[in-house]
Order: sequence, then structure tokens, then C-alpha cells
Amino acid sequence: MAKLIYSAIASADGYIEDPGGSIDWGMPDEELPGFINELEQPARTCLYGRRMYEAMLYRETAHTTVQPRLFQEFTGIWQAAEKIVFSKTLASVSSARTRVEPAFEPGLVRQLKSAAEHDMRVGGADLAGQAIKAGLADEVRLFLVPVVVGDG
Repeated sequence: MAKLIYSAIASADGYIEDPGGSIDWGMPDEELPGFINELEQPARTCLYGRRMYEAMLYRETAHTTVQPRLFQEFTGIWQAAEKIVFSKTLASVSSARTRVEPAFEPGLVRQLKSAAEHDMRVGGADLAGQAIKAGLADEVRLFLVPVVVGDG
């Protein structure tokens, strides 16, 4: 059975975004992308909430722009993964290998985990919270940035 893994970048005081919803304070240095790529590579399926999917969507065409090698590598990892977006408001998606599910269903995620040969990632704090509450998350990887956001 595959593991469901939640990874997040958080401030030292435990926030994943600032009061305005920005995550710019958490932009990684040169070392973090390579480390994250190694951790994320084995997962072949990503479960996203709508906001996280929309934030990651630029990866669909990022390979057409100049970016550091490690960011290009992550773009390849993202593009190769199957993506399932759980959203009540999103009717369609604009990325390959992606489908929409209208609501988070623990039973569906259990089936996906049982059938998967590789680990799975869950992205987005709300969706990850639902997965954790349902007992589906097997691992949480929290990357702390030495910044105090104070609220978010």
C-alpha cells in the first residue's frame, strides 16, 4: 500500500502563508529544491485542493521558460505525476494527467492508496487537514523557514 505524504513549508511560528495570503517569504534557497526533489520523486500521484492546484499550475508550462536546473527538475516531476484536484467550484482543469473530483472522499483516497505502486502526495493545507483527520496521511514533512510571519 502506498503512503500518503503531506509536505509543507512553514514559518518558524507555524504559518504557511502571511496575512495577505502570500508565500513569498518561504521561497527556497539553492539547496532546498534539490532536497525536496529527492523526497518528492518517488510519489507518482498528487492530491490537491483547488488553491494549491492553481498555485502549482504554472508548472504545466514552466519548462518553456528559463529556470534553475533544480526547478526544471521539479517541473518534470510535477508534469509526470497524476493529479487529482478536489474542488466543489472547479469544473475543469488545464493540465495534463489531471482530473477533478467534486469533494474529498476518504473512501476514494483509501482505494487510491491500496491500488498505487508508488507513494502519493497531498498538497494544500485544507485538503491535507481533511486527510489527516480521516487517518489517511502516513507522513508529514514540515520544512521550517527561519522567518516569523506572525499571522496568516
